[in-house]
Amino acid sequence: MAELGREGDSARAAAPAPRPLGAIAVAAGIFCSRIAGLARTSVLASVFGVGPHADVWSTALRLPNLLQNLLGEQTLSASFIPVYSRLLGQGKRAEAGRFAGAIFSLLAAVAGGAALVGVLLARPIVALFASGFLRDSERVARGLASVDRFELAVVAVRWMFPMSGLLVLSAWALGVLNSHRRFFLSYVAPVVWNAAILGAVFWAARRGGDPSGGRPDDRLLLAACVGAMAGGALQFLIQLPGVMRDLEGFRFGFGVGWPPVREALGAFLPTLAGRGAVQISSYIDQFLASWLAAGALGALAYAQTLYLLPVSLFGLSLAAAALPDLARRRGEGLTSEIELSLRRRLVQSAYLNLPASVAYLLLGFPVVEGIFRLFGRRFGTEESWLVYGVLAAYSLGLPAATQARVLQSGLYAGGDARSPARYSMLRLAIGFGLGVPLMLVLDRFGVSSVGVAAGLSGGALRLGAVGLALAASVAAWVELAALRRAVRTMLGELPWPHAEISRFAGQSILAALLPCGILFSGALEGWHSALRAALLLGIFGSTYLALSRDSGPWRELRARFRWGK
Repeated sequence: MAELGREGDSARAAAPAPRPLGAIAVAAGIFCSRIAGLARTSVLASVFGVGPHADVWSTALRLPNLLQNLLGEQTLSASFIPVYSRLLGQGKRAEAGRFAGAIFSLLAAVAGGAALVGVLLARPIVALFASGFLRDSERVARGLASVDRFELAVVAVRWMFPMSGLLVLSAWALGVLNSHRRFFLSYVAPVVWNAAILGAVFWAARRGGDPSGGRPDDRLLLAACVGAMAGGALQFLIQLPGVMRDLEGFRFGFGVGWPPVREALGAFLPTLAGRGAVQISSYIDQFLASWLAAGALGALAYAQTLYLLPVSLFGLSLAAAALPDLARRRGEGLTSEIELSLRRRLVQSAYLNLPASVAYLLLGFPVVEGIFRLFGRRFGTEESWLVYGVLAAYSLGLPAATQARVLQSGLYAGGDARSPARYSMLRLAIGFGLGVPLMLVLDRFGVSSVGVAAGLSGGALRLGAVGLALAASVAAWVELAALRRAVRTMLGELPWPHAEISRFAGQSILAALLPCGILFSGALEGWHSALRAALLLGIFGSTYLALSRDSGPWRELRARFRWGK
């Protein structure tokens, strides 16, 4: 027994020391990558607007993402990171490196084979998941459309499947770095992916005319796809030196019979089912939106860029930083500490994401204009109203989506990968069941025919995409309720921070009163859209911080950074 005790002490001594700023490092890396993503999206919005090329770009990103979403970060968070972190915590660094090599080999084989299949079968894949595009050839022949989205999407998807395979390997590198408490590099790495896309688009734009006689927008779209593939390789390679510095005992080989690999695969399969449900949900939205009026897919993609910023910053960052620590505490039997950690991170999530939700709902229109009309006029007022409508609908479910990420990390750390998978399927069913009727009803209405947008001249953009976003928000709240029950079953009790959530919601609404008053007074008429958005958000953010200065999360941030000292 004494020997076992000494072995446990040495294992704890060998484990990496906790770093209290882990969540902040994740948030900082994600913030940089999301800002780069906003810049990329803003430039592409000025190039493509909300129209057929925006639809094709959205499709080219979404369809090959099957690999990244099924095999990427979320799946590895449930299967790879808990096992790898536990081996590190036990001082078994050589075994951890061998385990990492086996998972890398499996991922490379599966992702490489799937990418090749995607390239070869791009035409039937696009026909299946964007079947609304099949009508375009007839519409072009009849003069009702100028772009055959189907043919263009096939070419684009062929470039993007190899990119997704490379991003799966990048997610493996992220898992290794996170387990060693190195968060910033892995989450800032997507900056180079966005930079590669922008570089390719700028290079193609400077080339001028296309000797083959193709349309300029076609050339720019395909340049973006080539840049995305190159960026996927760079995103993996930039993390590789740090990964190899931390790994010991790495070697190639599948090792499927080795107990740690079997354990990871056992968690991998149910998680894969859950991620598959999310991916199916994404593909259902893709399929449905392809039948809506042109521009619906582009509007969804633009709104999701903004919506995913707080989801990633305030949900994923907390969940990603928590998972390695929670997995170690589970291995030590510290259930009460898991409960306290989860509740604290739920409070932090509410403190950060509730003001984001309120800001998008009440100030979303100037935010959309400020970002997507920054570099050109292809993105007009009607496009801004449509994207704002989709963003507002998504924002209703933003608090649920971010807190669900935190609860999922607790379940993964507790060894329960099945419950998140099961409730992802529930979210899929609800999103589909509500999305179809809402989409069909709202697509009857044009953007210019609704409320404050009535002053617009009649355009082709319609509101069907808003229905899909509303359904997604309802489904997110149902999933959160189900995850709460699962966590209570695992821990026995998890007091929900109702008082803190109510207080943060009230403070967010109060903080929005002044910028909303300024906006509706017309005092900022004639200002550049970007300056107007920056001023309104600055007033909102500073007011919220002032109102919440006595809250627990704010005091924690001050203590960590020693502000005012």
